[in-house]
Amino acid sequence: MKVIPTSIPEVVLLEPKVFGDERGFFYESWNKRTFAESGIAADFVQDNHSKSRKNVLRGLHYQIEHAQGKLVRVTAGEVYDVAVDLRRSSPTFGQWVGFTLSAEDKRMAWIPPGFAHGFCVTSDSAEFLYKTTDYYSPAHERTLLWNDPQLAIPWPLTGEPLLAAKDLAGTPLDQAETFA
Repeated sequence: MKVIPTSIPEVVLLEPKVFGDERGFFYESWNKRTFAESGIAADFVQDNHSKSRKNVLRGLHYQIEHAQGKLVRVTAGEVYDVAVDLRRSSPTFGQWVGFTLSAEDKRMAWIPPGFAHGFCVTSDSAEFLYKTTDYYSPAHERTLLWNDPQLAIPWPLTGEPLLAAKDLAGTPLDQAETFA
């Protein structure tokens, strides 16, 4: 597996070894030993799978307690994926990193605990899978405002975003609950 750094050192892209022939392909999307050797020692407790259509924007979500690390990937279509550092003690606090994930390139991303996470669908539809290091906790779920001018994330939308009510009501960074 190839580890590709981003501008925030703890957030990395992961390029698995893909074995393909005329029958199709095979790759390991998770191997605890391989990931640990790559610097990601995570114990996952939950898998999630969503399907969304073009211009759906989900995020920017995080849990203030029971913070979740996420291993994310796309199995159909393409998304623009974003992680925002919400750790006040971090030199990259308030900064974000964005990248494209697609079924075609099979890259994955590791988003550690302490980050808000979101994505928007850039293909006609996309299926998005992610493993989490802690369980979903509705009482601790928070949403960072997806279009906060302080963040100025250039979401690659081709029209108005399709948002859930909680995403429309997100909190700007300067008012958000953050991590130590």
